[in-house]
Amino acid sequence: MALIPHRLAPRLTASLGSLALLFGGGALATLGVTAVGVAAAPSAQALQNTLARTPQMGFNNWNSTHCRAEFNEDMVKGIADLFVSKGLKDAGYTYVNLDDCWALPQRDASGNLVPDPVRFPHGIKAVADYVHSKDLKFGLYSSAGTKTCDTKGFPGGLGHEQQDANLWASWGVDYLKYDNCNNQGVDAQQRYRAMGDALKNTGRDILYSICEWGSSQPQTWARDVGNSWRTTGDISDSWNSMLGIAHANQALAPYAQPGAWNDPDMLEVGNGGMTDTEYRTHFSLWAEMASPLLIGSDLRTATPATMEILTNKDVIAVDQDPLGRQGTVISSAGGLVVMSKPLADGSRAVTLTNETDTAQTVATTAQAAGIGGARSYTLKDLWSHRSTTVRDGAVSAQVPPHGTAMFRLTPSEATDLPAGAYQLSDRAWSKAQNATGPVERDHSNGGGASGDGRALSLNGTTYPKGLGTSTGSDITYYLGRTCKNLTVSVGVDDETAAGDDSAATFRIYRDSTVVADSGPRTAGQGPLKLSADLTDGENLRLTATSPGSAHHVHADWADARLACGDGPKAGEHALSDLAWSGSTNAWGPVEKDTSNGEYAAGDGRPISIGGTAYAKGLGVHAPSTVTYYLGGTCTSLTTDVGVDDEVGRHGTVDFTVLADGVAVAHSGTAIGGDAPVRLTAPLTGAHELTLQVTDAGDGNTYDHADWADPVLTCA
Repeated sequence: MALIPHRLAPRLTASLGSLALLFGGGALATLGVTAVGVAAAPSAQALQNTLARTPQMGFNNWNSTHCRAEFNEDMVKGIADLFVSKGLKDAGYTYVNLDDCWALPQRDASGNLVPDPVRFPHGIKAVADYVHSKDLKFGLYSSAGTKTCDTKGFPGGLGHEQQDANLWASWGVDYLKYDNCNNQGVDAQQRYRAMGDALKNTGRDILYSICEWGSSQPQTWARDVGNSWRTTGDISDSWNSMLGIAHANQALAPYAQPGAWNDPDMLEVGNGGMTDTEYRTHFSLWAEMASPLLIGSDLRTATPATMEILTNKDVIAVDQDPLGRQGTVISSAGGLVVMSKPLADGSRAVTLTNETDTAQTVATTAQAAGIGGARSYTLKDLWSHRSTTVRDGAVSAQVPPHGTAMFRLTPSEATDLPAGAYQLSDRAWSKAQNATGPVERDHSNGGGASGDGRALSLNGTTYPKGLGTSTGSDITYYLGRTCKNLTVSVGVDDETAAGDDSAATFRIYRDSTVVADSGPRTAGQGPLKLSADLTDGENLRLTATSPGSAHHVHADWADARLACGDGPKAGEHALSDLAWSGSTNAWGPVEKDTSNGEYAAGDGRPISIGGTAYAKGLGVHAPSTVTYYLGGTCTSLTTDVGVDDEVGRHGTVDFTVLADGVAVAHSGTAIGGDAPVRLTAPLTGAHELTLQVTDAGDGNTYDHADWADPVLTCA
């Protein structure tokens, strides 16, 4: 189900006809009609099956063939051939997937699924073998219900999870799309976890694509169950459908990570319902959102323009970037939308989208994109493939109606880092060497190919951010003499077996001087937090060693936070008068000195909580984070918090103040109409302040949340 603007939710959720306008296909057949909210991103790690470390790429027949007779064995084999001959395999497309209607309507006497002998006379295994012979992977479809979604009612997997999973594994299936029709009202988590467990039990690596339509907020629970989850209803081949789905998916960026992706449904590129300009927007936004790229058009009749879009390696590289971050909306006003996506080399992918019906100039800056402060930038147009140098960080384009300009913005080399707090794993290193396998971002070092590690874990504590190395590693970052401090938790990853030879020593260098030394750390010890003074250092160097041992030791640099530049000047500051370093917000932008109106900037009202009006503050909508760089010089924050009076008794939220990622003040649950809650947060020595609002666990309808009269005190 799509996300519905909250002030419209009571009216729209009562109308199935209204919802039908938002969805294609038959996904509403068993869907409970309710407004869906977004909870704050949980700390759960992604499913550890080592698959989909970047979003999956491939083909699915449904959008182009549905259940027509042309969907058959010869067509599927032909698609595999076209993957090779048309350069799709070289561009990164891997999976050739079948959708609904591949089976007979009834199971056999043993309860097994039976391939349709007319469509697939040689069986599914023969088709999978053919796909594998092309060095590609093969996918199949089912539903977490008694029947699949097609009106003919093919057998679903509910109650047959292990039997079906074993059969698919015996056929050589590499990918399962698991739909949500005819689910008999059984709890979604129960149904999808049952199949996830069954797939694991087969012992075969099978990518698990959860197609639950977003109806039970799968982003809040599916990361340790499957590799991707549908966030909306079915896409259709129209501008309005594609754009509405993009808007719903954009709000869910915090949930995406390597191995676990928000899925806004398959690509319609080339199916004929949109212009090539609109299809370029479609492809650009899906790549910017780190979405699975599953071709849904008939490759046998694809035009050159369609193939040019689908094989654009510069755009695909953004989608497949190993950092694994979904882009976020950094500005949206009057139908002009700008997104920024951090990339592993320290650059940003920037999209400038014109949703209006007339040509418009769409613009942003490197500062707004999150990499301000460089002396110059390389700006590469990812559709024309031309590069230019810009000195002022300006990014601008004349964009046609329904069009998107897409750029890769890269700071010049040897650039001083601007003031701010950074996760080290989000920065590009100058050089890195590792004894076994590559240095890994945000997961442990598996000792083999890139992406083969697991969640960073030290004595049972898991970390979403950090560097995974082996002993014998040496990593250098250029700082440019602007950075002050590095804090990091170090230790031997839990996947290393305990033993006398499983020690690692971590050292941090400012240029050639050791500024922090862990001493030997052994497997099973808790994490050790190091703090390193980097003042006036040009380079940061990290080493992990294990003297006298040939044993492969997994050495983690977890939650490595780099603080650079000066914070606010001494004195008291109204927080809304300062520039934040980053923000996320469920609906509309974060507002300064007004409430959040859910749509364009400036559409809020004067801040008011429990009848008390405030001239200063921040208006947000749960879930939300607003981050400020402090530079270690501030001492406290005081603020009133609560749900804005404009929503009446609606809305429930929780406010938390974090200093360097640690909670230092918490409101408890605030309800619309309640009196404001006063928070005082100690910040002494903190380099980063984060204001976090969650939906208190009940969905984010009407959650207009105010940070009222927030005052930051700095020494």
